Amino acid sequence: MAEIGFYHLTRTPLDQALPRLLARSLEAGERAVVRCPSTERVAALDTALWACAEPDWLPHGTVADGDASLQPIWLTTADEAPNGGRFLFLVEGAEAADLSGFARVFDLFDGRDETALAAARRRWQAARAGGHRLSYWQQTARGWEKKQG
Repeated sequence: MAEIGFYHLTRTPLDQALPRLLARSLEAGERAVVRCPSTERVAALDTALWACAEPDWLPHGTVADGDASLQPIWLTTADEAPNGGRFLFLVEGAEAADLSGFARVFDLFDGRDETALAAARRRWQAARAGGHRLSYWQQTARGWEKKQG
């Protein structure tokens, strides 16, 4: 079973929170897959990761770039991990049919959006029913704080 962390964004938008979490993944020696709900979101995150200030560089790619096996971070809409990523980031309600190939899953959702909150609660319940190890993290003034799990 996968270890799934639910990350409740309350202080910064996804474009600012995701780069720091991805940087920690790379520092841990892991590759990551970021699953998005649309190709438009893949393109927006691709741009945001190139432009982020902290960290100042995150090596990543998309299907438009090719060479998935060379990319430490892969942005996609597909249920895939062509870069061998063992950390999966699900953003804006994106889901995964099979979590068996991942050591950790990060489900990031916007805490200011009631629809996103309700969907995250449903995903939590489904993951718990599936026997996964769950944790809940919330943004605070001091950073991410583990609230449950």
